[in-house]
Formats: sequence, structure tokens, C-alpha cells
Amino acid sequence: MNLNIIKNELQSNLNKKVRVAVYGLRNRVDRFEGILYKIYPNIFTILINGEEKSFTYRDVITGEVKIKYL
Repeated sequence: MNLNIIKNELQSNLNKKVRVAVYGLRNRVDRFEGILYKIYPNIFTILINGEEKSFTYRDVITGEVKIKYL
């Protein structure tokens, strides 16, 4: 997966509802549902219950974060 492809995909889905799965240590998976809120050069944020959570594009490339557009 290419960084520019990920950025363009996120940009085209800005302000839309997303479901995010974050794969952590010891097979722990945190799942969030929110709005793709802001896109910056190195990170993107998702608004979840009025709180912003930020993720890096590297997280998506490595598979630590998976995004599903709703």
C-alpha cells in the first residue's frame, strides 16, 4: 500500500463515518466508530464522542490500524 493512495482515500472520505480497529499488544483490538475529522501531513484524526483520536498513516500501512468506511 502506498502513502499517497492512503492520503487520497482518506481525503475523499473526509467528514464521513468510519469504523476503526486498532490492533495492539497481546492480541488486543480496540474498535471505535466516529467521523473522519481532520487530515494533516503526518497524521489524521477521528472524532469519537466529541474527542479527537489521532493516527499515523504508517499505522494504516503496517496494518496496526484498519479503517472501514460506513
